[in-house]
Amino acid sequence: MLRFLVLTSLAALALGNLVPQPRYLEDSVGRVVGGNVAKPNSWPWQISLQYRSGSNYYHTCGGTLIEKGWVMTAAHCVDSGRTYRVVLGEHDLYSNSGTEQIIDVKQVIIHAGWNRYNVADGYDIALLRLANDATLNSHVELGSLPHSGQILPHNNLCYITGWGLTSTGGSLSSQLKEAYLPLVGHEVCSSSSWWGSTVKDTMVCGGGGAESGCNGDSGGPLNCFVDGRYYVHGIASFVSGYGCNYPQKPTVFTPVSPHPVKVSSGFKEEEALFRNVEMLQTSSCFCYSPHSLPQVINTEAAL
Repeated sequence: MLRFLVLTSLAALALGNLVPQPRYLEDSVGRVVGGNVAKPNSWPWQISLQYRSGSNYYHTCGGTLIEKGWVMTAAHCVDSGRTYRVVLGEHDLYSNSGTEQIIDVKQVIIHAGWNRYNVADGYDIALLRLANDATLNSHVELGSLPHSGQILPHNNLCYITGWGLTSTGGSLSSQLKEAYLPLVGHEVCSSSSWWGSTVKDTMVCGGGGAESGCNGDSGGPLNCFVDGRYYVHGIASFVSGYGCNYPQKPTVFTPVSPHPVKVSSGFKEEEALFRNVEMLQTSSCFCYSPHSLPQVINTEAAL
């Protein structure tokens, strides 16, 4: 589910009307609004991110498997005080079909530009290093990242997927859902009658009608159809504080586009991975491993 927080610090005026405050699509609040139950394992790169409470694990966010040992999700989905695992090949959260793979999260890397107190600052992206590699098969596959610098046209066919709330304030969906979210061009999404200046050019918008992401969908992929296949073009980040499917307030995503990134010595595996994630081009990024003290990995953008 998308983890959403109500952001009290974001009160912007547009055309004399108060712009609704963004909120994370988190587990305590929501799921995919509208849409349909997806065919089992039809989005094989979709994962369920779960946190431990007592002796049990609970779904909190979605995510995308981008390498056998790495998952991409939203930064607001992870907290250094929690222990996480991912479930791959999942369809029904409350029923075991035999296709699932459960793997602990070994390490979390959060973009240095992320501000947990203001989601509208952008850079809502994190990488999860898994304790073991996933086994790829017909139920578990890697998500495809878009070509460098690719910008899709307004109304490009895209889908959001997740186990988030089925309506604002409603109940969770036990089964993975999918909803058609046509891409909304930045010029439209940032116009005064839509999101206004809240949406930056480092963000991607989708939907704005009856279907949207909702709490519990955060971190999940925006799957866009390009050249005969689906690519993961975004990471679900926030929706309107007025409701998950409020008119002209589309779901907002952190964009994903490959770009070379160098990582300091000692992190060769991360270096190879970061070359595929443009949003991690930064001078440093905060990193922590469960049950250990935080550490900083220094990085520099490649020439």
